[in-house]
Amino acid sequence: MKTWHEIRRFPLAVRLLLVNQLGVNTGFYLLIPYLATHLTENLGLSAAVVGVVLGVRNLSQQGLFIIGGSASDRLGARGVIIAGCALRTLGFALFALGDGLAVLLAASVLSGVAGALFNPAVRAYLAQEAGENRAEAFALFNVFATAGALIGPLLGSVLLLVDFRTSALTAAGIFAVLTVAQALVLPARRAEPSGSGLIGDWREVLGNRAFLAFALAMVGMFTLENQLYLLLPDGARDATGWDGAAGLVFLVGTVANLALQLRITRSLKTRGSRGRWIVVGLTVMGLAFLPPAFLPGLVPVLAGALLLSTGIMIAQPFVMELIPGFGRPGLTGTYFGIFYVVSGVAAAVGNAAVGWAMDTGEQRAAWLPWACCALFGVASALGVARLHRRGTLPAGTAPEAAAPVGERSRA
Repeated sequence: MKTWHEIRRFPLAVRLLLVNQLGVNTGFYLLIPYLATHLTENLGLSAAVVGVVLGVRNLSQQGLFIIGGSASDRLGARGVIIAGCALRTLGFALFALGDGLAVLLAASVLSGVAGALFNPAVRAYLAQEAGENRAEAFALFNVFATAGALIGPLLGSVLLLVDFRTSALTAAGIFAVLTVAQALVLPARRAEPSGSGLIGDWREVLGNRAFLAFALAMVGMFTLENQLYLLLPDGARDATGWDGAAGLVFLVGTVANLALQLRITRSLKTRGSRGRWIVVGLTVMGLAFLPPAFLPGLVPVLAGALLLSTGIMIAQPFVMELIPGFGRPGLTGTYFGIFYVVSGVAAAVGNAAVGWAMDTGEQRAAWLPWACCALFGVASALGVARLHRRGTLPAGTAPEAAAPVGERSRA
């Protein structure tokens, strides 16, 4: 009930973006987890070709976040969000209707570009519309995203009892509905002219040393967050010898997020600086990997999953809240886009290191990957703590950034 009351405090545009994220994650996880199986078992493609198809989707998205962010600033977030969802509709429909490699590659590119467009644009729009309640808005955003990530695989597993095409067309249908809803409900906001060219915008953001240092410091958050799907499930399977134990890790994190995210953010928002709580969150994320490192059994793994989810809930909304504060409002989308490119590349390196530690530890020291993750968390916490001590982090929702985009445009 409190969550519903909190949602009603926000303007209609923010509420739609929350529902939008629920739909985006539902549609995405309804299809993508089962795509590799479809390509190999139903279409008979080799593992190498499947890797190319999946890699193209990921590369199209990760590599083009900066384009989506800049387009949001220059063309307006609303149009970029609508275009992204429309492209995702087309891409997922192609997965359902096409069997040839060329069609599958086109579907991967379209779905990847779609994510590169609407991901930074949605966050920029949310940051602009939420005003002084930005932290709570991003907390709710996480709740709706988590709910979608839970609903999607469950719905997908049911639809696969029919066939993959039904599942893919349902996912495409979800994105089509979202596209129409955004076109009808999201208010158009005039994009503020940046006063410089596209390269000038990128140069301005990349020249912001405090922002780049913050983005690199977030390598721990993104790397460790991914362990909810890699190291922790692997630890649960090893502890029990049961593949289904991996689902318990995901369940613990999901339930914790749905029950506690908004309460944690609202409680911490008025009890200290944003930088302080990000440091605490990253530290908790690192400590989450100590119980499985030194104690055998499933319970330490699940305790680690709960601690990791708690650390994410502490840090992530404040991270999202601070990003627009590093620069002027007219470059909010660009800051989000470049943040995801920089931290995404850094996290890819971090994940490779964790993977190496898992392979090495399997033969020599089982504690090695857990210790590696703990060090990532501590290193990121120390990095943010240093930026916080030097006073280079934004204070939070500044009054200038708190005004809705339309009010700033009229000013």
